[in-house]
Amino acid sequence: MIRIIHQRPKCIGCNYCVEVAPSRWKMDETDGKCNLLESTEKKNIYIAIAGDDEYEENLEAAKICPVKIIKVEKF
Repeated sequence: MIRIIHQRPKCIGCNYCVEVAPSRWKMDETDGKCNLLESTEKKNIYIAIAGDDEYEENLEAAKICPVKIIKVEKF
């Protein structure tokens, strides 16, 4: 299992995460920021739990995020 953590308020809407992991990320047309799909929010931090099969693409999303607001960890 993996945990994906997204600091959405700091998102600049570059869309890179959507391009490399479209099954987990989607642009929000109302404010131009990315949404972490199937996540829960606590104090403006969004967290999603996913299977190991999503690890590589979300790790890539974290690496290419220009504002470094995505974290992926195995647990």
